[in-house]
Amino acid sequence: MIFKRIKSDGLAHLSYFIGSGDEAVVIDPRRDCRIYADTARNEGMKIKYIFETHRNEDYVIGSLELERLTGAKIYHGRGVDFKYGNYVDEGQDFRFGSLGLTALHTPGHTDESMSYVLTDLEAGEEPVIVFTGDALFIGDVGRTDLYGPDEAPRMASNLYDSIFNKILPLGDGVILCPAHGAGSMCGGAIGTREHSTLGLERIQNPALRNTNKEDFVKYKLQERLEFPPYFRQMEKYNLEGPPLLHDEPSPELLSPHEFREKMENGGVVADARMPHSFGGAHIRDTYSIWLGGLPSFAGWVLPYNAPILLVLEDKEQLETAVRYLIRLGYDNVAGFLNGGIAAWYIEALPVEGFNLLSVHDLKNKLDADEELFILDVRSDDEWESGHIEGARHIYVGHVEENLDKVPKNCQVVVYCGSGRRSNIAASILKKNGYRKVFNVLGSMSAWKSAGYEVIK
Repeated sequence: MIFKRIKSDGLAHLSYFIGSGDEAVVIDPRRDCRIYADTARNEGMKIKYIFETHRNEDYVIGSLELERLTGAKIYHGRGVDFKYGNYVDEGQDFRFGSLGLTALHTPGHTDESMSYVLTDLEAGEEPVIVFTGDALFIGDVGRTDLYGPDEAPRMASNLYDSIFNKILPLGDGVILCPAHGAGSMCGGAIGTREHSTLGLERIQNPALRNTNKEDFVKYKLQERLEFPPYFRQMEKYNLEGPPLLHDEPSPELLSPHEFREKMENGGVVADARMPHSFGGAHIRDTYSIWLGGLPSFAGWVLPYNAPILLVLEDKEQLETAVRYLIRLGYDNVAGFLNGGIAAWYIEALPVEGFNLLSVHDLKNKLDADEELFILDVRSDDEWESGHIEGARHIYVGHVEENLDKVPKNCQVVVYCGSGRRSNIAASILKKNGYRKVFNVLGSMSAWKSAGYEVIK
């Protein structure tokens, strides 16, 4: 038996390659999917089946790309009108080599959600591994709010039934393989540990302490999770089938003047440098999203109907940035700035910046009673756990739609947990005409380290 967990950094997406003899299956493949075909070739196997646990909301599924490469059949659950692949039913069995995979309908996160139970047929009929998609995670369970507040009670009730009446009864020794790890937006508090069993989750998972259905539903309805706008684009792609890439995009290397021309023709710039670099000098009307933040935050601000242009710390980051973006459906990555920001200002092209504040600078401004608008762009839970006195709260993903709540006639000081998300917000403000914008270096982490007051 060959078992490989394939982790896609940034999205915290987990997919799986399982093989036996000369046959293999893949579960929830990512869009840049050559890794599965290469693994099969290296192991002397042919990919026979591709299984989807559900219509994913946070990334573009790679099933059609992998089907094109391998000829494998695609299967997914009933409940939505998929335009590609085949439907799988509860209890349907699949065999590859000496292994068996049985479909288990586990709705709750979505109506069509499926889990897949792996059995080693040479050893016996007992389940060995369960691939739970977004139903059950390590340390958490799937979100149940995707269909809106009116449907949330029904979805939470269904998820309870799926977990307690179908998944956990498989046995405490069964290995748990979810579709996401820590950092995913498909759960509220997924654990950082990468390995678990159903027995461990039964004991340690906070969500599973609510063994009564009524308590479980109440627990889920109290969750407050963000719903990025790009989720709708992902749902559309993963229902109809995304455009085929055939190969990863190769963005054009652009001189500063070529870069400016593409901007003038509608290109939208994502500057993937770190906040302190962006604050020191950047091109006007650009978004600051540090490289590691592209998977989580590009979908909040970047449009799908415009060419995307990149500013990077160095050209070695290009492959990573492109992969992050195509996994979110941004196929039109049109180019990147050759030589980075230095090449831009060496050509005497205009740059802008904004002030970077230390927490001590901010404290001095507050003590001097300067006129400030302090903007906290963290999550609701972070805000409620403690914030700077006098701050206002708008989550970073909602800043652009709430500009009417942020005054332009005074200094605007933005902070988050570390200074990275606040840099995104600061760039949004600068792009919308705010001139007195400050980003707090280290943000709340530094504020607490300095021993300054936090209120709740």
